[in-house]
Amino acid sequence: MPTVRSTNRRALSITWFSATLFVIAALIFSAQNAKASEKQAIKVLTVDEQAAAQLLDKLNQYSSSADWDKYFALYRQDGIFIGTDASERWGMVEFEGYSRPTKGWRYDLVERHLIQHDNIILFDELLNSPAYGISRGTGTLIKTDGVWKIAQYHLSFPIPNALAKQITTEIKNAPKQ
Repeated sequence: MPTVRSTNRRALSITWFSATLFVIAALIFSAQNAKASEKQAIKVLTVDEQAAAQLLDKLNQYSSSADWDKYFALYRQDGIFIGTDASERWGMVEFEGYSRPTKGWRYDLVERHLIQHDNIILFDELLNSPAYGISRGTGTLIKTDGVWKIAQYHLSFPIPNALAKQITTEIKNAPKQ
């Protein structure tokens, strides 16, 4: 009988040791994956991308406070604003005429992506508005004489796929302007 107990202890010891090694390996693998995911999630912005992000942050800040002089200084003179209505494709003169009488609008950043091609940055961002909920801003920034300016900004409402047919049917049936 003493021989059987000794064999059982060895087997139990080997099993415990194997299980412990497996748990340690799983923890190390998990930690490495978490670090890799964290590196992917935190993209280091270039100097130009940082400047572009600050410009877009200011755009939302100035529109919230209706500081129209500072807001429109962020656009190129030949800039275009495309609003949510199909009729809203405005140059800066028309867009200022629409904006200045208002008390502004608030859009809080949820997520932003920037893609740089030389002196052009394309962006898309999800925004949250107390008035409308989630919206999407997309556009183009152009760097001229070392300064980033908005060449085009397009605000839209992303429609969940499950509601697309219903919403587009309503749009088709809406009175034409």
